[in-house]
Amino acid sequence: MGEEKKNATIYDVAAAVGVSLATVSRVVNGSENVRPATRDKVLSAIKELGYRPNAVARGLASKKTTTVGVVMPDMTNLFYSELTRGIDDVANMYQYDVLLTNTDDDPKRALTAVRNLADKQIDGLLFMGSQLSDEVLAAIQATDVPVVLAGSVNHGRVLPSVNIDYKKAFAEVTDNFLQAGKKRLALVLGSDDRAIDQDYRRAGYEKALAEGGIALDEGLIFAGARSYQDGQNLAEAIEKAGAEAVIAYDDEVALGVLNGLQDMGKKVPDEIEIVSANNTTFTMVARPEISSIDQPKYDIGAVAMRLLTKLMDKESLDEEQVVLPYTMVKRQSTK
Repeated sequence: MGEEKKNATIYDVAAAVGVSLATVSRVVNGSENVRPATRDKVLSAIKELGYRPNAVARGLASKKTTTVGVVMPDMTNLFYSELTRGIDDVANMYQYDVLLTNTDDDPKRALTAVRNLADKQIDGLLFMGSQLSDEVLAAIQATDVPVVLAGSVNHGRVLPSVNIDYKKAFAEVTDNFLQAGKKRLALVLGSDDRAIDQDYRRAGYEKALAEGGIALDEGLIFAGARSYQDGQNLAEAIEKAGAEAVIAYDDEVALGVLNGLQDMGKKVPDEIEIVSANNTTFTMVARPEISSIDQPKYDIGAVAMRLLTKLMDKESLDEEQVVLPYTMVKRQSTK
């Protein structure tokens, strides 16, 4: 009997009472469209068999699975991990289960992830990542479920999103260095073709340089760094370029640059300064601690999930492109 209870399914309950799966699901969902006598029999069978409804069973009558899919580029990246905490907390609050997929920031894997999640009949989708290719966007739109971007830019603004103003943030960091008398500023980016890097981060950097009357030097822009080791490997090139300061898009990469420069004997911040962009734990465990743009990571995830719950409930959004405030955290890597 114990084994029967452990493995009891909605099919077992329906067979025991002699009703349809939809009837059992309506009882589980608390629907009033069930005869009292039938409801009593179903509840009695549920208790006797030890059946525990799952999300799919609960959704048979309501046509909802109470499950949302989350596509993230790197679950080991602290930035995305903190976003996911915000997503998960709000999902739990609204009684949604979360299916999490990791893509390693690979557009092909992102495409597969979106399609696989759609096959699982999710009620909504949250997409995180630095690249939203045309193929992935088409796959997302083909899911025919509500979608919200969290910490991911949507150049055409065809999908609701939650971000900070990346262009403004990078312009502010660049301008701060220029105001402090620094003219040779290295910019470290994740790619040379993705919108978030080129149309937002680099665009902000270039805007501040232009307004400060400083000519753009392509030799100070370094793209393609994705890891600590990548950052460490860049240190020599950054030093040879004569950089007086470094603006890095990612904390782990910034930590690699910092340690690489110090291994070469460079003094931070006396000889070269560094600012990062996510303000994760990496910035605080570094020595010296790294100054950073502080994005409200948890809030980005939480707000994105709240927008998704509204869309799944057929509610309209007051604002589809939500831009949250950021702050600058000054630490020991800058003067």
